[in-house]
Amino acid sequence: MAEEKLTETSVRRQYKPPKALGPRMREFHRTIHLLRTMPLSMFGLGVVIIAIVVAAIGPSIAPYDPIHINYSDRLLPPSWEHPMGTDSLGRDIFSRIIYGTRISMTIGIIVILGSAVTGTLLGLIAGYLGGKIDNIVMRLADIFLAFPGLVLAMAFVAAMKPSLEGTILALSIVAWPTYARLVRGSVLSIKELEFIEAARATGESEFSVVFNHILPNVMSPIIIQATLDLGRAIMRASSLGFIGLGVQPPTPEWGAMAAEGRDYILNQWWVCTFPGLAIFFVVMAFNLLGDGLRDALDPRLRYK
Repeated sequence: MAEEKLTETSVRRQYKPPKALGPRMREFHRTIHLLRTMPLSMFGLGVVIIAIVVAAIGPSIAPYDPIHINYSDRLLPPSWEHPMGTDSLGRDIFSRIIYGTRISMTIGIIVILGSAVTGTLLGLIAGYLGGKIDNIVMRLADIFLAFPGLVLAMAFVAAMKPSLEGTILALSIVAWPTYARLVRGSVLSIKELEFIEAARATGESEFSVVFNHILPNVMSPIIIQATLDLGRAIMRASSLGFIGLGVQPPTPEWGAMAAEGRDYILNQWWVCTFPGLAIFFVVMAFNLLGDGLRDALDPRLRYK
């Protein structure tokens, strides 16, 4: 059975994209094909797409105002009128989760973009130049990595005012060392290869060598890490919101919503259950998609 499964997997990965496509589109076509052979990754991609669409059009599909207080409707169980029930202030939980999707996705995307760009630039500089600059950048990264990410983020947020902006800034500061170390390691293994020496021999500037030849060859691990870190960033943002150091009420953020339902978990289970499920499914989706991309972009499996 194991040999049979391996043979089927190998056959799926011997896919040849149309020759009419350019080199980059052929590689993109191959990646999409490989992802389609991974059901869990496709499920993760589907959930991520749904989350992005909900974040984009949330205000137009939410049935209620997410911050409108109505004490006459407080702690109502799930029903046709309120599919996920209401919270202790009578606010519709379904509407708040829809609005919270935009907040959580915004935090995740901005944090990953900021940390990935910063870490990639520092990793490129450290790996390519080496010497004292490499030591300084890597020792600084080691200092940040010496502390648990969430604990360090809590320290930064506590030093600032707990808010959406403070959460994004704190999580970005915590996340960049991972990209710096990842890119630096890739650059060290690439910069001495023959095609880099050939680029230097033709008179290309150091800037051109780094950004036109080295950077494209380290993008795959960056994309994989960013996909996995998106879920981690959303989880950390929700954790900060849960302990009161993240996005502040009445803003409908998933972690803060779950925290509000702690006092009602035994009798009014829906108050904290649905925000928790939203966090679970989105984080799981990004992890499944990241695992699939890791396999699809791995040259050892890609051309097997």
